[in-house]
Amino acid sequence: MIVRMEEVMKRFGRNLALDCFNLQMEKGEVIGLLGPNGAGKTTCIRAIIGLIPIDDGEISVFGIPQDGKNKEIRRRIGYVTQELTIYEEMSVWDNLAFFGGLYGLTKEQLSVRVPEVIRIIGLEGREKERVKQFSGGMKRRLNIGCALLHEPELLIMDEPTVGIDPQSRNFILEFVKTLASHGTSILYTSHYIEEVEAVASRIHIMDQGHTIANGTLKELIARIKGDSHILIDVRISSEEKIAALRAIPEIKEVVLDDNRYHIVVPGGITVFDKILAVLSELTIVNVNSKQPNLEDVFLTLTGKQLRDEA
Repeated sequence: MIVRMEEVMKRFGRNLALDCFNLQMEKGEVIGLLGPNGAGKTTCIRAIIGLIPIDDGEISVFGIPQDGKNKEIRRRIGYVTQELTIYEEMSVWDNLAFFGGLYGLTKEQLSVRVPEVIRIIGLEGREKERVKQFSGGMKRRLNIGCALLHEPELLIMDEPTVGIDPQSRNFILEFVKTLASHGTSILYTSHYIEEVEAVASRIHIMDQGHTIANGTLKELIARIKGDSHILIDVRISSEEKIAALRAIPEIKEVVLDDNRYHIVVPGGITVFDKILAVLSELTIVNVNSKQPNLEDVFLTLTGKQLRDEA
């Protein structure tokens, strides 16, 4: 067991950031951590690393109780932050050597490890260039590389693909899969549900400080498999119609995305006439239904669409 969190509580004043939160993570797993803003994802990450104390419950990392003071735990963790934590006036090589030194690598170890990481992150031939000249995707790769110098057993990646091009995003996703196949355990948070679908072996959906669902993608989708997902496109939408649709007893959830109403209804229940009665004043341009995916699981369980929280 790489990480075990049991009944963890964390308060910030009157705000309960983690509420009897539980999480287990085994070697080689990629855990996707999803949740709307304020769900407690960042607090969870900081508690695992030991950056903040918890008020109640237990956390162990690598089988060692996490009290925030154990340097051995931190040496075995790599942390890829959402904000870039690299020095743009320095070169790729100097950035990697600096962060490797912070993790205690000797000059001899760095002389071997830095070229290896440069190759891994695909920046060969650019190692002497200043980072400020790089694209967002290249900076993200370097940010990841700085967390890999010491070959961590646990890699925590907090929104690692924010603001980058599709090619760099695909590179990072394939990279995550490769790391996991070699035994690295990865905790991955993202506002892009399709990324979590692509890389996670198990998924935790958080809301209001606790896990509301967890399991494999197949298991989570099975929880709502009986639901029907109706997509209705209109020429000009009205937010006032959301409350009217939610007032229909048979409807489980409604989300408005631009000019599209996404309506969740239990399978086998016919409410289309009631939906049309509510939307009769609007010009309907398209009606569709679809099979559920992870985004639908998130919508059904939290009443939100994750991309709206980004």
